[in-house]
Amino acid sequence: MKATRKVGIWLDHTTARVIEYNIEELKATTIKSDLQGLDNQDGLQHSENLLHNKENQKLKAFYKAIISIVENYDEILLFGPTTAKTELFNIIREEHKYDHLKIETMSAEKMTPPKEHAFVVNHFKTVLNYESPFTK
Repeated sequence: MKATRKVGIWLDHTTARVIEYNIEELKATTIKSDLQGLDNQDGLQHSENLLHNKENQKLKAFYKAIISIVENYDEILLFGPTTAKTELFNIIREEHKYDHLKIETMSAEKMTPPKEHAFVVNHFKTVLNYESPFTK
């Protein structure tokens, strides 16, 4: 039987920390989006529509970078303080090649890396120990 690979991702619209489920040590990768550069446009006047389109393109590239990592896992926990987790969830669900992935979303505040790791470990330990009344 193949071992289930699990990962937690704390994210907002500017940063994602991909935390591999590993009880012994913290293994994390940080991905940054390019959204910070949109506010400073070298003094040029840009239409709101153009800025919105650029923001959407940068978010899509950010989410694509995250998906390229998580597609190698079986169970994914998306957590964080913004709507980014739900947006990413919806993008993944649009692609039927990811239908086999078990994905959960949870709200969470900004955390230190050790707290993010503990959050992921505790989540998956709880899921492992949960016995559904419907499985009997």
